[in-house]
Amino acid sequence: MKKELNYTDKIICEIDRAIRMNLGLLKPKKVAVKASYNDLTSEEKKISARLMRINHTGEICAQGLYQGQALSSQSREISGIMKKAAEEETDHLIWCEARLDELGSRVSYLNPLFYLGSFLIGSLAGVFGDKVNLGLVAATEDGVAKHLQGHLDKLPDTDQRSKEILSRMKEDEKRHADRALAAGGHQYPTFIRGLMTLASKIMTKTTYWF
Repeated sequence: MKKELNYTDKIICEIDRAIRMNLGLLKPKKVAVKASYNDLTSEEKKISARLMRINHTGEICAQGLYQGQALSSQSREISGIMKKAAEEETDHLIWCEARLDELGSRVSYLNPLFYLGSFLIGSLAGVFGDKVNLGLVAATEDGVAKHLQGHLDKLPDTDQRSKEILSRMKEDEKRHADRALAAGGHQYPTFIRGLMTLASKIMTKTTYWF
């Protein structure tokens, strides 16, 4: 019989996962891309790397958000949904990191800070109940899907590997949003969505360079 983890055990597990994630020690469950390598100019590599760094940090934020929500949720079912989403997002995280390595670039120096902030937001959302918890997932993933489309439009046409990664991520994000709403997620008002968009822009502007 599998032993039920107490709250302290769960905290330790989350700390362990956060450390492994920020050190790049997590492993993907699905293959990232099949698109072949293309020679990119130095300028094209720079553009792609900056965009992929933003997306990598976005996945760091998603991990923090989902882990915080899973930890604070009083519902086993909702906690399970959050953990499942976090596992799927792990693939996105690793795909982006691998692509950055291929482009000869790096992840953002600010990742630990963004992870912590997202974890705290997720933990707070979980306290307010399942509808708010799931609504945050839906609103976040809907915004991410639109954000990814914008990056797909900005990537160099020759960078098919990055485009394939973002396209697959976009499909998963849309599915996560639909799943959260179907499970009873609350539709966030325009004002809250606006604040979330502002926070996303701050992350985007800083990680583009750092």
